[in-house]
Amino acid sequence: MPISSREKNILMLAALVALIFFVSSVSPTISAKYRERAENIDGVSLDIEREQRLIAETDVWRERALAAQQAQAELELQVFEGGTIPVIEANIQRELSADARESGITVISTRLAERLEADAWVLISQEMSFNTSNAANTIAFLQKLEESEPRLRVIDFSISRSRNQYSGSITVVGFARNPDTLFESAEVR
Repeated sequence: MPISSREKNILMLAALVALIFFVSSVSPTISAKYRERAENIDGVSLDIEREQRLIAETDVWRERALAAQQAQAELELQVFEGGTIPVIEANIQRELSADARESGITVISTRLAERLEADAWVLISQEMSFNTSNAANTIAFLQKLEESEPRLRVIDFSISRSRNQYSGSITVVGFARNPDTLFESAEVR
């Protein structure tokens, strides 16, 4: 059966309407899928860049962690230890007197140690008066204090000469963790 021109036009119009309907309903879906895919590609690209940056910086972070561990170990060597603050004060006084004797300095007197407590730390200040017959002994003494472990830091130093004798005084400080707060923090855990 032959198709008339009117039927052809109707079929063409129906095909055109179907095509317009198909394009108008499917096109947004296709463009949404395309946008979603583009966003996924961008997200994956950013993830790849971040991972590559982290891999590249791994060595830097390892070096920083190692440097921090070394600094912590060095600082721990500079801190005095003891079960109580009076024991720590005695340790500081003993080290100061021993360094003086090893340097050829005679200890005349030591004052009672003074302390300053802040949070989990305590700073202990120790003053000592001394005599020596050789000025070079004081240099050796100061070098011993500079190299001491745990570290004693000189905060005040004076020396005077009378005839063949040098007299002086020195004040040093040492740091320690406050044993009272260490026990409290251990009890809290």
